[in-house]
Amino acid sequence: MGLIYFILAAYGLTQILIFGSIFNKIRPSKSWLYGFGKLFHCPLCMGFWAGLFLFGINGHTELFTFEYEIANALILGCLASGTTYLMGVLVNDFGFKITHKNEGECNHD
Repeated sequence: MGLIYFILAAYGLTQILIFGSIFNKIRPSKSWLYGFGKLFHCPLCMGFWAGLFLFGINGHTELFTFEYEIANALILGCLASGTTYLMGVLVNDFGFKITHKNEGECNHD
């Protein structure tokens, strides 16, 4: 259950940092510092750093507990990045994203 809480916390933190209007004034532009500002606009990138941050503070919460090991930090950062990106692809402000194909379209190009 702790892993689910971790994933949901990483997703929430990433969404707030990337899309939260409260950060609009301090969020750098994508071109900031030779393109480094893209980090603050990318769920995949920010998800990794949100996961690392949550790993770093996991000793101060009862929601999830992981041993402080470098391997755990990297794995949880990657897990947060991937799941944050996946959830962002599947869900938007209006709920689950659903795409419809016209009849006759095929995927074998």
